[in-house]
Amino acid sequence: MFDSSALLRQRFAALRSKADVFSLRHVKQSHQALSVRRNVAEPPFFSQDEGAMLTVRVNGVEAYAATADLSQSGLQRALEQAEALARGIAAHNLLDLREHAAPDQRHDHLSPNLEQPLPSLAECLELLAAESASVPKDSRLVDWQASLGITEVEQTYLNNLGAELRHAQRFLFPGLAVTASDGQDSQIRSLGRENFGQQGGFEVIQRCGLVGAGKRIADQALQLLLAPNTPSGARDLLLMPDQMMLQIHESIGHPLEMDRILGDERNYAGTSFVKASDFGHLQYGSPLLNVTFDPTLGEELASYSFDDDGTPASKQFLIQNGLLLRPLGGALSQFRSGLSGVANSRACGWNRAPIDRMANLNIEPGDQSLEQLIGGIEHGILMRTNRSWSIDDARNKFQFGCEWGQLIEHGQLKGVVKNPNYRGISASFWRSLAAVGDASTFQVLGTPNCGKGEPNQVVRVGHASPACVFRQVDVFGGDA
Repeated sequence: MFDSSALLRQRFAALRSKADVFSLRHVKQSHQALSVRRNVAEPPFFSQDEGAMLTVRVNGVEAYAATADLSQSGLQRALEQAEALARGIAAHNLLDLREHAAPDQRHDHLSPNLEQPLPSLAECLELLAAESASVPKDSRLVDWQASLGITEVEQTYLNNLGAELRHAQRFLFPGLAVTASDGQDSQIRSLGRENFGQQGGFEVIQRCGLVGAGKRIADQALQLLLAPNTPSGARDLLLMPDQMMLQIHESIGHPLEMDRILGDERNYAGTSFVKASDFGHLQYGSPLLNVTFDPTLGEELASYSFDDDGTPASKQFLIQNGLLLRPLGGALSQFRSGLSGVANSRACGWNRAPIDRMANLNIEPGDQSLEQLIGGIEHGILMRTNRSWSIDDARNKFQFGCEWGQLIEHGQLKGVVKNPNYRGISASFWRSLAAVGDASTFQVLGTPNCGKGEPNQVVRVGHASPACVFRQVDVFGGDA
């Protein structure tokens, strides 16, 4: 752990620069992916990436250059390239950063249980093989796969003001999916699709429910194959956490990213229906809606102590009692806009500059058990596990599909329905929030593949949520 820190310090101290502020952000990342498909182990995948970004501030102009050459000369060359770029663009600079504070803290952040070794490659493959083998022999079960992704990251930030911020993190992504087909229809049921990811050790695999899931997930895939189509019309909607995370991600997370609101994402992933003037004024949801940026849940994917620009991270309410309070804007966006934000300036690796990104974006638990949530619905539907999504460039109008649906009639769960979909408008959907589950319904989830930016950056994002009820939502089946 942090094996290269001493050498990095030595080489950083030897760098020569005329910049007012300069920094180095070193990232070393490895990833392995294991999979057993239809009881056959697929070839393991392994990758490793390492490099550093050098950033300078010269007379209020900031620029950067990245390199995979970590020798003294390689780092010096990148630093000089960044300085030359800063001086070259000075005449066109739009933002004077001389008064923009730079970090000077020293801190280490570790994932939970990082000191505990994971099972061996062979042991992990044995676990996946056991789940694959537990899928029953049925001609309608045409495909199934058990998988495990493991990513390990070490990052060190140093600057000439004395800052030294180190993160050592391990991320696990267990998965299982089964496809059933009768020749006329196909249905997929999965263990949270790609949305179960956490930081930590082997306890992540135990928490996610992968062990013993093969038979249950296969049975649910067969139930979907035999189920009637989801009826269409306005119904109360009970979303479970593994669908809530997609709803949070698309219709709260992206529209609240400050650089998007300022127009920086316009030609790639759209803008936002939210305006800078809405903060402190817009009733984003019902009074039951409380949304936090929370980097303090150690197991969640985007838990950290400092963001990639060195800003200290702490829990903050973005929406409280339905009122929009603050954006997902890092230090630079806060400096540009004059609005208070959060520590969410993040990069996907050493060769990308940090930009405003979602991190851990959570809905705070309410006060109702799952039984109470169901009992309060006269005519509705429960939906689990995202299958498809579509949302406009401003992150307002949306249509989402799920893997699993169950009707709710007179406060009781009824039969399974397939192809459950729903649609709405972000600006009004959250105002229809009528009940929020308690801590017993709360689940920590996350995705490894949120994309944004030009050039594109794919980052890990955490979402934790209880189950939630929304009134009179437009739902429909696969034939609508």
